[in-house]
Amino acid sequence: MKKFLLNLTPFQLVLLSLFLGIIVGIFLGEPAGKLNILGNVYIRLLQMTVIPYIMVSLIGGLGRLDFDTAKLVGLRGGLIILLIWAVAALALLLLPLAFPKWPSASFFSTNMVSEIPKLNFVDLYIPANPFYAMANTVVPAIVFFSIFLGVVLITVERKRGFILSMQNLSDALMKMASVVARLAPIGIFALSAAAAGTLQVEELSKLQVYLWVYLAVWLILAFFTLPMFVAKSTPFSYNDVLKEARIAMVTAFAAGTVLVVLPMIAEKTKALLERKGLRNKTTVSAIDALVPTAYSFPGAGTILGIGFVIFAAWFIGSPLTISDYPIFCGLGIVSAFGTLPVAIPFLLDFFKLPSDLFELYMIGSVFTMRFVTAIAAMQGVVICILGACAMMNRLTWKKMAGVSLVSIAIIALSMLGLREILTRTIPYKYTGYRTLINMELLGPTVKTNNDANPRPLAPGERRLSRLNIIKKRGVLRVGYAKDRLPFAFKNSNGHIVGYDMELMQTLAKDMGVSLDVVRIDWDKVSDELQSGRIDIAVGGISVSPQRALKFTFSKSYLDEYIGLVVPDFQRSRFSSYEDILAMENLRLAVTAFRYREGAGRRLFPNAKLVVIDSPRDFFRGKLKDVDAMIYTAQTATAWTLVYPQYTVIVPTGLKAKSPVAFALPNGQMEWCKFIDTWIDSIVKAGVGQIAYNHWILGKEEKRRKKRWSVIKDVLHWTR
Repeated sequence: MKKFLLNLTPFQLVLLSLFLGIIVGIFLGEPAGKLNILGNVYIRLLQMTVIPYIMVSLIGGLGRLDFDTAKLVGLRGGLIILLIWAVAALALLLLPLAFPKWPSASFFSTNMVSEIPKLNFVDLYIPANPFYAMANTVVPAIVFFSIFLGVVLITVERKRGFILSMQNLSDALMKMASVVARLAPIGIFALSAAAAGTLQVEELSKLQVYLWVYLAVWLILAFFTLPMFVAKSTPFSYNDVLKEARIAMVTAFAAGTVLVVLPMIAEKTKALLERKGLRNKTTVSAIDALVPTAYSFPGAGTILGIGFVIFAAWFIGSPLTISDYPIFCGLGIVSAFGTLPVAIPFLLDFFKLPSDLFELYMIGSVFTMRFVTAIAAMQGVVICILGACAMMNRLTWKKMAGVSLVSIAIIALSMLGLREILTRTIPYKYTGYRTLINMELLGPTVKTNNDANPRPLAPGERRLSRLNIIKKRGVLRVGYAKDRLPFAFKNSNGHIVGYDMELMQTLAKDMGVSLDVVRIDWDKVSDELQSGRIDIAVGGISVSPQRALKFTFSKSYLDEYIGLVVPDFQRSRFSSYEDILAMENLRLAVTAFRYREGAGRRLFPNAKLVVIDSPRDFFRGKLKDVDAMIYTAQTATAWTLVYPQYTVIVPTGLKAKSPVAFALPNGQMEWCKFIDTWIDSIVKAGVGQIAYNHWILGKEEKRRKKRWSVIKDVLHWTR
């Protein structure tokens, strides 16, 4: 065994460590996570040299050049980076070709109404305090400071001694990195074992379409596009690139960051230039400048990573349209100058996608971020080789353009083929509607009659205190009408459930009574309340002065946002309130209530309003030549679970809200004050928020299961 290990190349040893770590992680399960301590030690040893290396290589590398050479390095290196961006961005646009045509929809998300966040590029790139940037690893700011100082150093006359010191320090840092790199088998074994032992594999099932699509494009970019740029346009071969990049790729993959392999990339590419007789002062300076500079810009893997937003839009049934792609690519590349955990929430917010999808991204990032770092290592090697050859005029730009076109064609064909494979191999059945109607009330419930048909109170009883009557009979009568998703509706088990019914269960518990749930005709709600057949009406009832003339409202317990329901393919058309107001011949469906109380006319004065009796008329396509429907966003998203071909938009700039309250009988001040006091108490107790999370946002409380492992689930040595 010792002889076998000694005969292995460094790359083979690293690869063996990676596979052994995965096997140990699967065998031990979660206890393998403790090996992460050893892995973190290895990462910190690698990181120790990175920031000093970036600064020393940039300052010394640029400082030794003249202005013309420095300008040439920046121009040609910039063109190479832009070409890689262009290929990666075009690959992004082709991702939807691989997504199966499956119906989908989602619950309401606060992102629908959130303000679009702003990225602070000044803080990211302009360091007011360079030492703060160094201490907090703000790499773009460190790179900017180092480039600035290196360029200014070009003009300094007596710099020879300083440049020599920078070169000596750079060589020392490279040797430190080489010494630490010898520990790679130990560090990579520990990191891979910890990751394999703690990753919840079953959570990746929701993401399998995205993961397969990501992996397919990643393979093309990492093992065809990038190395073929070098093979077709420089004196170096495809094998030369892979040989120099493979250890850096595996190390970056295991460590989860490309930052730790920057010195390794520079060392490997300089050695390759040496073997080809192309190493000189100019090419070495180009590499020293390009390695840290390229790292501070988004790479192909990072740009590919923002493709999760395209997947997220498809996942919830509101795919981005062609008109969205230009702004998506522009914003995506700009926001990717930070980190993906910053860029993804920003893009989700911008395109009004549910913020909860970021949790899905974080699950998948355990897998994808490793590939992002691996391709970044490959890209670093490629940019160094291309940049050095460009400085020696040994680079053929036309052949690079040809490789780009071939890559895009391969990706397009791969995505079309992958869609057929995914459609045929992944069983799919739309479950949004089933999820909604299978929902049950959260906690233990009081005794409930879901089909109650009580008699009205006697005329004499109607003048008595309703609160006392409820206490005396021990039953609270709750009325609800049809079409009241997600506040009050009958589920698949015949129970009346929903957000309001969750609150009514809490009210009944607090009063110590049972519940009679009564189906009513909404047009007769005032009579039902006054007659005593019901004591309170629920169902997401919007407050308005016109309704207040018929019955008494409780305090508002929720604000709903006014939005529009549109077919999925019309999503981008209605994204801006300003654009909607400028539309001609706009026809909007509106319920009789919204029409009578004037909200539709006030908010959309240019539109022709078509009055409907039920939202089902719109969803079932009974209305011809109607562009969209005015509805409250929280309610409408529940309806789109039933009709997934529609989506809900709260246009940017539309900030209208509709308060929601319970309907109470007139003249029953004691009962009304009690309900108002109770509403205040449940708000402060957080009961309303728990119900909101469940019924409006669709969140489920899940207990984390222990990770499957051989030692626990097969050998039963542990629990």
